[in-house]
Amino acid sequence: MAQREELTRFLKAARGRLAPTDVGLPAGERRRTRGLRREEVATLAGMSVTWYTWFEQGREVQLSAAMIERLGKALRLEPQEREFLFALAQHRPPPLTGRADEAVRPSTQQLMDSLSIPALVIVEDWTVVGWNALVTQLFRDYAPLPREERNLFRILMLNERYRTDPERYREMARRLVARFKWDYSRTAQPQVFETLIEEMKTSSDLFREYWEAAEIRSHFEDVNSATLPDVGEIAFHHTSYAIEEVPGQRLILFAPADPASAEKLRRLAAEMA
Repeated sequence: MAQREELTRFLKAARGRLAPTDVGLPAGERRRTRGLRREEVATLAGMSVTWYTWFEQGREVQLSAAMIERLGKALRLEPQEREFLFALAQHRPPPLTGRADEAVRPSTQQLMDSLSIPALVIVEDWTVVGWNALVTQLFRDYAPLPREERNLFRILMLNERYRTDPERYREMARRLVARFKWDYSRTAQPQVFETLIEEMKTSSDLFREYWEAAEIRSHFEDVNSATLPDVGEIAFHHTSYAIEEVPGQRLILFAPADPASAEKLRRLAAEMA
Protein backbone atom coordinates (compact mmCIF):
# COMPACT_ATOMS: atom_id res chain seq x y z
CA MET A 1 0.00 0.00 0.00
CA ALA A 2 2.82 2.42 0.85
CA GLN A 3 4.40 1.85 -2.57
CA ARG A 4 1.09 2.60 -4.29
CA GLU A 5 0.88 5.87 -2.35
CA GLU A 6 4.43 6.71 -3.40
CA LEU A 7 3.54 5.93 -7.02
CA THR A 8 0.64 8.40 -6.77
CA ARG A 9 2.86 11.11 -5.32
CA PHE A 10 5.55 10.49 -7.92
CA LEU A 11 3.20 10.68 -10.92
CA LYS A 12 1.44 13.78 -9.63
CA ALA A 13 4.77 15.52 -9.08
CA ALA A 14 6.05 14.47 -12.52
CA ARG A 15 3.07 15.87 -14.39
CA GLY A 16 2.90 18.87 -12.08
CA ARG A 17 6.31 20.13 -13.15
CA LEU A 18 5.46 20.13 -16.87
CA ALA A 19 3.65 22.87 -18.76
CA PRO A 20 1.68 22.02 -21.91
CA THR A 21 4.22 23.91 -24.01
CA ASP A 22 6.99 21.66 -22.60
CA VAL A 23 5.46 18.68 -24.40
CA GLY A 24 4.26 20.36 -27.58
CA LEU A 25 0.68 21.14 -26.49
CA PRO A 26 -0.94 24.57 -26.84
CA ALA A 27 -0.83 26.71 -23.71
CA GLY A 28 -4.61 27.15 -23.69
CA GLU A 29 -6.41 29.05 -20.97
CA ARG A 30 -4.78 29.99 -17.68
CA ARG A 31 -4.80 27.11 -15.18
CA ARG A 32 -5.46 27.21 -11.49
CA THR A 33 -2.54 24.83 -10.87
CA ARG A 34 0.63 24.37 -12.88
CA GLY A 35 1.20 21.15 -14.69
CA LEU A 36 -0.39 18.74 -17.13
CA ARG A 37 -3.88 17.39 -16.64
CA ARG A 38 -4.43 13.66 -16.39
CA GLU A 39 -6.17 13.56 -19.75
CA GLU A 40 -3.17 15.26 -21.37
CA VAL A 41 -0.74 12.73 -19.90
CA ALA A 42 -3.02 9.90 -21.04
CA THR A 43 -3.16 11.28 -24.58
CA LEU A 44 0.61 11.72 -24.77
CA ALA A 45 1.15 8.16 -23.50
CA GLY A 46 -1.49 6.61 -25.78
CA MET A 47 -3.63 5.43 -22.86
CA SER A 48 -7.28 5.87 -21.93
CA VAL A 49 -7.94 8.62 -19.40
CA THR A 50 -9.71 6.15 -17.12
CA TRP A 51 -6.80 3.71 -17.18
CA TYR A 52 -4.24 6.39 -16.42
CA THR A 53 -6.41 7.88 -13.67
CA TRP A 54 -6.77 4.52 -11.96
CA PHE A 55 -3.02 3.92 -12.27
CA GLU A 56 -2.16 7.29 -10.77
CA GLN A 57 -4.67 6.74 -7.98
CA GLY A 58 -2.81 3.58 -7.01
CA ARG A 59 -5.53 1.12 -7.93
CA GLU A 60 -4.60 -2.46 -8.72
CA VAL A 61 -4.19 -2.05 -12.47
CA GLN A 62 -1.32 -3.58 -14.40
CA LEU A 63 0.45 -1.74 -17.19
CA SER A 64 2.70 -3.48 -19.68
CA ALA A 65 6.36 -2.52 -19.90
CA ALA A 66 5.62 -0.79 -23.23
CA MET A 67 2.87 1.32 -21.65
CA ILE A 68 5.14 2.30 -18.76
CA GLU A 69 7.85 3.28 -21.27
CA ARG A 70 5.38 5.51 -23.12
CA LEU A 71 4.26 7.04 -19.85
CA GLY A 72 7.87 7.76 -18.86
CA LYS A 73 8.49 9.49 -22.19
CA ALA A 74 5.27 11.49 -21.88
CA LEU A 75 6.39 12.74 -18.45
CA ARG A 76 9.95 13.45 -19.66
CA LEU A 77 11.43 11.22 -16.96
CA GLU A 78 15.20 11.09 -16.42
CA PRO A 79 16.87 7.63 -16.52
CA GLN A 80 16.84 7.27 -12.73
CA GLU A 81 13.21 8.35 -12.59
CA ARG A 82 12.36 5.79 -15.26
CA GLU A 83 13.94 3.07 -13.11
CA PHE A 84 12.03 4.36 -10.08
CA LEU A 85 8.74 4.20 -12.00
CA PHE A 86 9.36 0.60 -13.07
CA ALA A 87 10.33 -0.35 -9.52
CA LEU A 88 7.10 1.08 -8.12
CA ALA A 89 4.84 -0.20 -10.90
CA GLN A 90 6.34 -3.63 -11.63
CA HIS A 91 8.82 -4.25 -8.78
CA ARG A 92 11.64 -4.87 -11.24
CA PRO A 93 14.25 -2.93 -13.22
CA PRO A 94 13.21 -1.57 -16.62
CA PRO A 95 14.31 -3.24 -19.85
CA LEU A 96 17.68 -2.05 -21.11
CA THR A 97 17.37 0.77 -23.62
CA GLY A 98 19.50 0.79 -26.73
CA ARG A 99 23.12 -0.30 -26.84
CA ALA A 100 24.78 0.09 -23.47
CA ASP A 101 27.35 2.79 -22.97
CA GLU A 102 30.67 1.16 -23.87
CA ALA A 103 32.88 3.79 -22.27
CA VAL A 104 34.40 2.48 -19.04
CA ARG A 105 34.23 5.11 -16.33
CA PRO A 106 37.59 6.26 -14.96
CA SER A 107 36.49 5.19 -11.46
CA THR A 108 35.74 1.67 -12.73
CA GLN A 109 39.10 1.42 -14.51
CA GLN A 110 40.86 2.71 -11.40
CA LEU A 111 39.11 0.05 -9.32
CA MET A 112 40.17 -2.73 -11.70
CA ASP A 113 43.74 -1.46 -11.82
CA SER A 114 43.92 -1.41 -8.02
CA LEU A 115 42.89 -5.06 -7.69
CA SER A 116 45.33 -7.92 -7.34
CA ILE A 117 42.98 -10.22 -9.26
CA PRO A 118 41.90 -10.21 -12.92
CA ALA A 119 38.86 -8.03 -13.68
CA LEU A 120 37.06 -7.04 -16.85
CA VAL A 121 33.92 -5.18 -17.95
CA ILE A 122 31.41 -6.46 -20.50
CA VAL A 123 28.28 -4.91 -21.98
CA GLU A 124 24.94 -6.65 -22.47
CA ASP A 125 25.93 -8.59 -25.61
CA TRP A 126 29.07 -9.82 -23.77
CA THR A 127 31.53 -7.63 -25.65
CA VAL A 128 34.56 -6.85 -23.48
CA VAL A 129 35.06 -3.09 -23.15
CA GLY A 130 37.47 -2.85 -20.19
CA TRP A 131 40.08 -4.95 -18.40
CA ASN A 132 43.11 -4.75 -16.15
CA ALA A 133 46.71 -5.84 -16.70
CA LEU A 134 46.22 -9.23 -15.06
CA VAL A 135 43.58 -10.13 -17.64
CA THR A 136 46.08 -9.32 -20.38
CA GLN A 137 48.74 -11.44 -18.68
CA LEU A 138 46.55 -14.44 -17.83
CA PHE A 139 43.88 -14.65 -20.53
CA ARG A 140 44.38 -12.43 -23.59
CA ASP A 141 45.21 -8.90 -24.65
CA TYR A 142 41.98 -7.33 -25.85
CA ALA A 143 43.60 -4.02 -26.85
CA PRO A 144 44.55 -4.93 -30.45
CA LEU A 145 41.26 -6.78 -31.12
CA PRO A 146 38.44 -5.04 -33.02
CA ARG A 147 35.09 -4.94 -31.23
CA GLU A 148 33.65 -7.93 -33.10
CA GLU A 149 36.52 -10.11 -31.87
CA ARG A 150 36.12 -9.09 -28.22
CA ASN A 151 32.84 -10.91 -27.62
CA LEU A 152 33.42 -13.07 -24.55
CA PHE A 153 30.59 -15.47 -25.37
CA ARG A 154 32.03 -16.23 -28.81
CA ILE A 155 35.53 -16.60 -27.37
CA LEU A 156 34.47 -19.03 -24.64
CA MET A 157 32.30 -21.11 -26.95
CA LEU A 158 34.65 -21.33 -29.94
CA ASN A 159 38.23 -20.97 -28.71
CA GLU A 160 40.05 -24.33 -28.76
CA ARG A 161 41.81 -23.65 -25.44
CA TYR A 162 38.50 -24.27 -23.61
CA ARG A 163 37.84 -27.63 -25.28
CA THR A 164 40.72 -29.67 -23.93
CA ASP A 165 38.39 -31.36 -21.40
CA PRO A 166 35.19 -32.30 -23.31
CA GLU A 167 33.04 -32.85 -20.22
CA ARG A 168 34.19 -29.64 -18.63
CA TYR A 169 33.58 -27.78 -21.87
CA ARG A 170 30.06 -29.23 -22.21
CA GLU A 171 29.14 -28.11 -18.70
CA MET A 172 30.58 -24.65 -19.31
CA ALA A 173 28.67 -24.33 -22.58
CA ARG A 174 25.39 -25.33 -20.91
CA ARG A 175 25.79 -22.61 -18.29
CA LEU A 176 26.94 -20.01 -20.80
CA VAL A 177 24.00 -20.52 -23.15
CA ALA A 178 21.49 -20.52 -20.28
CA ARG A 179 22.79 -17.13 -19.11
CA PHE A 180 23.06 -15.78 -22.65
CA LYS A 181 19.37 -16.62 -23.21
CA TRP A 182 18.48 -14.63 -20.09
CA ASP A 183 20.39 -11.57 -21.34
CA TYR A 184 18.77 -11.91 -24.78
CA SER A 185 15.30 -11.93 -23.19
CA ARG A 186 15.97 -8.58 -21.47
CA THR A 187 17.52 -6.59 -24.28
CA ALA A 188 15.73 -3.73 -25.99
CA GLN A 189 17.84 -4.35 -29.10
CA PRO A 190 17.49 -8.05 -29.98
CA GLN A 191 19.23 -7.47 -33.32
CA VAL A 192 22.48 -6.89 -31.39
CA PHE A 193 22.24 -10.52 -30.23
CA GLU A 194 20.64 -12.12 -33.28
CA THR A 195 23.66 -11.82 -35.57
CA LEU A 196 25.75 -13.64 -32.98
CA ILE A 197 23.00 -16.21 -32.37
CA GLU A 198 22.84 -17.08 -36.07
CA GLU A 199 26.62 -17.35 -36.24
CA MET A 200 26.69 -19.66 -33.21
CA LYS A 201 23.98 -21.89 -34.64
CA THR A 202 26.22 -22.44 -37.64
CA SER A 203 29.49 -22.75 -35.71
CA SER A 204 28.59 -24.79 -32.62
CA ASP A 205 26.61 -28.00 -32.27
CA LEU A 206 26.51 -27.53 -28.50
CA PHE A 207 25.08 -24.05 -28.89
CA ARG A 208 22.27 -25.36 -31.06
CA GLU A 209 21.54 -28.11 -28.54
CA TYR A 210 21.40 -25.85 -25.51
CA TRP A 211 19.69 -22.97 -27.30
CA GLU A 212 16.71 -25.27 -27.89
CA ALA A 213 16.69 -26.37 -24.23
CA ALA A 214 14.49 -24.72 -21.62
CA GLU A 215 17.20 -23.83 -19.10
CA ILE A 216 17.89 -20.18 -18.29
CA ARG A 217 20.12 -18.56 -15.66
CA SER A 218 19.78 -15.08 -14.26
CA HIS A 219 23.31 -15.20 -12.85
CA PHE A 220 26.54 -16.90 -13.84
CA GLU A 221 29.24 -18.22 -11.58
CA ASP A 222 31.82 -20.83 -12.47
CA VAL A 223 35.42 -21.94 -12.07
CA ASN A 224 37.98 -21.58 -14.85
CA SER A 225 41.74 -21.68 -15.04
CA ALA A 226 44.77 -20.22 -16.79
CA THR A 227 48.16 -21.83 -17.26
CA LEU A 228 51.37 -19.81 -17.65
CA PRO A 229 54.95 -20.95 -18.21
CA ASP A 230 56.97 -20.83 -15.00
CA VAL A 231 53.77 -20.26 -13.02
CA GLY A 232 51.59 -23.28 -13.68
CA GLU A 233 47.83 -23.52 -13.50
CA ILE A 234 45.83 -20.93 -11.57
CA ALA A 235 42.18 -21.78 -10.86
CA PHE A 236 39.66 -18.93 -10.60
CA HIS A 237 36.14 -18.59 -9.31
CA HIS A 238 34.47 -15.82 -11.26
CA THR A 239 31.34 -13.80 -10.54
CA SER A 240 29.73 -10.78 -12.21
CA TYR A 241 28.23 -7.61 -10.78
CA ALA A 242 26.09 -4.90 -12.36
CA ILE A 243 27.73 -1.48 -12.51
CA GLU A 244 25.08 0.84 -11.11
CA GLU A 245 26.31 3.99 -12.83
CA VAL A 246 26.18 2.44 -16.31
CA PRO A 247 23.16 0.17 -16.94
CA GLY A 248 24.13 -2.71 -19.21
CA GLN A 249 27.74 -2.94 -18.04
CA ARG A 250 28.88 -5.81 -15.81
CA LEU A 251 32.10 -6.17 -13.86
CA ILE A 252 33.53 -9.71 -13.82
CA LEU A 253 35.98 -10.57 -11.06
CA PHE A 254 38.25 -13.63 -11.05
CA ALA A 255 39.17 -14.65 -7.50
CA PRO A 256 41.66 -17.50 -6.88
CA ALA A 257 39.75 -20.70 -6.19
CA ASP A 258 42.19 -22.29 -3.75
CA PRO A 259 45.23 -21.36 -1.60
CA ALA A 260 47.75 -22.66 -4.13
CA SER A 261 46.18 -20.54 -6.88
CA ALA A 262 46.10 -17.53 -4.55
CA GLU A 263 49.83 -17.85 -3.90
CA LYS A 264 50.67 -18.20 -7.61
CA LEU A 265 48.54 -15.16 -8.42
CA ARG A 266 50.17 -13.16 -5.62
CA ARG A 267 53.63 -13.92 -7.00
CA LEU A 268 52.59 -13.05 -10.54
CA ALA A 269 51.06 -9.76 -9.44
CA ALA A 270 54.19 -8.91 -7.48
CA GLU A 271 56.41 -9.59 -10.49
CA MET A 272 54.22 -7.41 -12.71
CA ALA A 273 54.29 -4.58 -10.15
